[in-house]
Amino acid sequence: MSIYEVNIRQYTSEGTFRAFESHLPRLKALGIDILWLMPVHPIGRMHRKGSLGSYYAVRDYRKVNPDYGTMEDFKHLVRESHRLGMRVLIDWVANHTAWDHVLTETHPDWYMKDDQGRFISPVPEWDDVIDLNYRMPGLRHYMTGALKYWVENTDIDGFRCDVAEMVPLEFWAGVREELERIKPVFMLAEGDDPECHRMGFDMTYDWELYNLLNKIATGQTHADAIWGLLDADGREYPQDAIRMRFTENHDKNSWEGTALERLDDGAFASAVLVMTIGGMPLIYSGQEAGLNKRLSFFEKDPIEWRDHPMNRIYSEILNLRKRNPALWDGARGVDPVRVHSSNDEDVICFIREWGEDKAFIVLNFSDAPVTISFSGTDFIGVYRDLFLGETTNLPRNTRLSLNPWGYRVFIEP
Repeated sequence: MSIYEVNIRQYTSEGTFRAFESHLPRLKALGIDILWLMPVHPIGRMHRKGSLGSYYAVRDYRKVNPDYGTMEDFKHLVRESHRLGMRVLIDWVANHTAWDHVLTETHPDWYMKDDQGRFISPVPEWDDVIDLNYRMPGLRHYMTGALKYWVENTDIDGFRCDVAEMVPLEFWAGVREELERIKPVFMLAEGDDPECHRMGFDMTYDWELYNLLNKIATGQTHADAIWGLLDADGREYPQDAIRMRFTENHDKNSWEGTALERLDDGAFASAVLVMTIGGMPLIYSGQEAGLNKRLSFFEKDPIEWRDHPMNRIYSEILNLRKRNPALWDGARGVDPVRVHSSNDEDVICFIREWGEDKAFIVLNFSDAPVTISFSGTDFIGVYRDLFLGETTNLPRNTRLSLNPWGYRVFIEP
């Protein structure tokens, strides 16, 4: 499966559930399986940042942001997504609330306080929210009930849990057990602690690959460092752990820049890598349209939709993944087998194979054209070139040329 992060506020000029719903057939055709909606809850007014506030300053856990529409509009979106075969997750902010959340009045003892008994923010920069205290059993019971409410009443399929590691991990284990009594759910932790996978989460963020791709694109390191990262990943994480691979998300877009801004021409090869190396690929709202601006976090700033070459890259590979088991990820999935080349520093080559299905991926992570030969015999075969659409024979003495930041995806028929 693949996962797509939905920024309702910026997705359309209307910024509503109903307006976003019109994009569902397009996303289905793109190859998307899971929709992760950024927080859908009302946003706090007290100490609000900007005119619209942060999505992550939640004022009420059991309501929807009226700017987005009604609860019935939200339920209709979930039903239509399910009709098209897509799952729906919502973002859940369990660690903190807005200053004017109802709990500040009904249960002020459920919050962390300073020596003077005043509410405090989790970190100084997040001064529009205040920290919850999970040492309080009543809070744990309340939060579990709120999570169950959404599964029971809207039929969503799980949660992306904001700063999951700032909440005691055993809380999430208990939540997962309670949710599974209602229906099977999918749980994504915003974090990369391997322990998350033992505490109720299916998938964690691969921050390390994101950071490494930035370093490769700016010449701080060579692409062959990817192999060390993947080796460490295999040692540290449980066999059934799913890692989320990405080049952009809402935080990175707004505060560090778009993938095209940070990676430049390397954004294309990086997109191919995160969709083929294993794990579940994430696409952020607008990446398929070559999103070329940092979306405002606290104001209205609609995405500019356009035709862009990135759309074809995502569409071709996401749909290929559905019909080629070599690229599937059942738990850890089919681990990539490295193919050495005459330029191992800059060119990443690997095979993924399952039964009669095989994929051979070649990526040039440098700003210079390369012509390479390959070692061994694993790569030998007759393939279809995914993007050129032609049959290609790769014999033992193959010499392959790639453009700067070029990529080739070969599929054995």
